Amino acid sequence: MTTLKAGKLPNSILAELLRDINVERKDPRLLVGPSIGEDAAHIDFGPNTLIAKSDPITFATDDIGWYAVNINANDIAATGGTPKWFLATLLMPLHSTAAQVSTIFQQLKSAANEINVTLAGGHTEITPAVTQPVICGFMLGEATTGETVATAGAQPGDTIILTKGIAIEGTAILAREAADQLAESGIDSETIRRAADLLKTPGISVLADAQLLMASGGIHAMHDVTEGGVATATTEMATAANLDIHIRPQNVNVLPETTAICNTLNIDPWGLISSGAMLAAVAPEHTPNALEMLHDAGIKAEVIGITHSPADSTKPAVLTLHDDGALTPIRTFERDELARHFESST
Repeated sequence: MTTLKAGKLPNSILAELLRDINVERKDPRLLVGPSIGEDAAHIDFGPNTLIAKSDPITFATDDIGWYAVNINANDIAATGGTPKWFLATLLMPLHSTAAQVSTIFQQLKSAANEINVTLAGGHTEITPAVTQPVICGFMLGEATTGETVATAGAQPGDTIILTKGIAIEGTAILAREAADQLAESGIDSETIRRAADLLKTPGISVLADAQLLMASGGIHAMHDVTEGGVATATTEMATAANLDIHIRPQNVNVLPETTAICNTLNIDPWGLISSGAMLAAVAPEHTPNALEMLHDAGIKAEVIGITHSPADSTKPAVLTLHDDGALTPIRTFERDELARHFESST
């Protein structure tokens, strides 16, 4: 029997489980259901489409309410929808204080207010089942029917745009949760402070990124870069769309704080949780406009690759395109580098 490691369920196992679920799908109003690479469910409600997403926060403890709202909102944004209503199940360990719960509630309120989301309900419980605060979030959003995108929508010849840079979220979490270890390893306090501030500058929200991309036209697919990093996110997009993706690594933005922390902790930023970055598959004729709109809004963005019809239709792949034209498989990650690091540190 396979023993599972900390982190999200491997896609190889998840794909088998989802096949059984999708065979039994009964409601025709479910336009986009559970599938590898899809960020949220799309449900037909006539003139509008309801977008639904759930995601827990299990790595971070500092500012956990902020993470919960924005991480779930990002997956609504990746469909082209607008996040509207948020529900949270907050699980607190034994001996938690009322003040600690109040702090998390204030984080949820602040994050929701910033992106005009209504806190619509949830549940709070003190339980021995957890050893640190855990939030299971559930976000609802909406879009005009026919004006959403899915990860599977990428088409051959699309450019792949990446916004902001990779491992922003992972870098911020490490700076907040492992600050003492980083300082003992020789990282200066100013670098740790800047890394911790990445949570809000440039931030882990991709709502503005998604809205600008949708407004630019020619967007075939978007995918929020989360657990497993950009290596996993591009692989999920390739799988969902049944395409090969050729990536130019030199075009991928890695912030200096990320490089410093990852080098110190022996972490590969390509496999590190990366909320704050958005992948978009864009029709080539619309790419200049998309980049211009993002840059005008102060959002860094680069074309990091291009999609191709798969060399093997049974196994779409993400390949590194080298300067000499050679192609090699991108490194894959069994689980997120953050989960691996925290497990090895305990």
